[in-house]
Amino acid sequence: MLQQTRVAQGLPYFLRFTEAFPTVFDLASADEEEVLKLWQGLGYYSRARNLHATAKQISFDLNGKFPDNYKDLLKLKGVGEYTAAAIASIAYGEAVPVVDGNVYRVLSRYFGVETDISAASAKKEFFALAASLLPKDRSSEFNQALMEFGALQCVPKNPDCQNCIFSASCHALQYKKVEMLPVKLKKTKVVNRFFNYLILKDGAGKSVIRKRTGKGIWRNLYEFPLVETFQEVGFDETFRLIEEFSSHFKPKHIRPLQHNFILHKLSHQHLQIRFWEVETDQELQDGMTVEEIRKYPFPIVIHNFMEEHWADA
Repeated sequence: MLQQTRVAQGLPYFLRFTEAFPTVFDLASADEEEVLKLWQGLGYYSRARNLHATAKQISFDLNGKFPDNYKDLLKLKGVGEYTAAAIASIAYGEAVPVVDGNVYRVLSRYFGVETDISAASAKKEFFALAASLLPKDRSSEFNQALMEFGALQCVPKNPDCQNCIFSASCHALQYKKVEMLPVKLKKTKVVNRFFNYLILKDGAGKSVIRKRTGKGIWRNLYEFPLVETFQEVGFDETFRLIEEFSSHFKPKHIRPLQHNFILHKLSHQHLQIRFWEVETDQELQDGMTVEEIRKYPFPIVIHNFMEEHWADA
């Protein structure tokens, strides 16, 4: 959970998870939709799917025994070098360095390393540097201290260098390169997408949802029928697209449920989202009530919309 989430945000989820799944066997036996529903709001849903897959791996392939070394931890789905090193050193005392963003920053500034941290060679270089500093009998304390130092003292912007214990020996401070290090040249390209979600509503007040499949965002989560455009289009054009989409039933009334887009930012995508109510007199095939729909796992932006607009339903 903490791979992409702050402790304060992740703790309530952790407590709910351990209450719902007190053992790894309980998690392994759970339905994926139950896992995703409890994860709803944490984002990066592949982490939830990997967690579920790893629970099955440990329960059914490893007889419930969690790996106790770096090499075997890497075999678990969703566990990369950073997570494996953190578990191996902190939980089992194995002498393997942990290299995360905080560690990159501290080491690059202190030693004056100007290697681009987005380059393929950077991970190996910083791993070797951290390993050379690692006290073999105190790997847990060292790794935690280095990560915490980066999180609390050697922060990305405006660090308090004058009150730093390493101020006299820090290369970046001596050569006025604090704001220049670490070097990261590769910029993440952000894609803009425009989502129009259709809240279909028949005479019985039922709506329909669908499960997202494939390798894109929100895989195995649910959503309302979607009309996506690759650029912002006006209301008239959107009306036309919705009518084309509704070829299998006749819309009686179409209206936007908000005039401005909801901006939902993901790591590589900015989603401009608008919800539309589409009424029909025809009975919707696979239509469900609001109560039934609420049981399914949704991306948080859709969940929040339902909480606001279906508050009294």
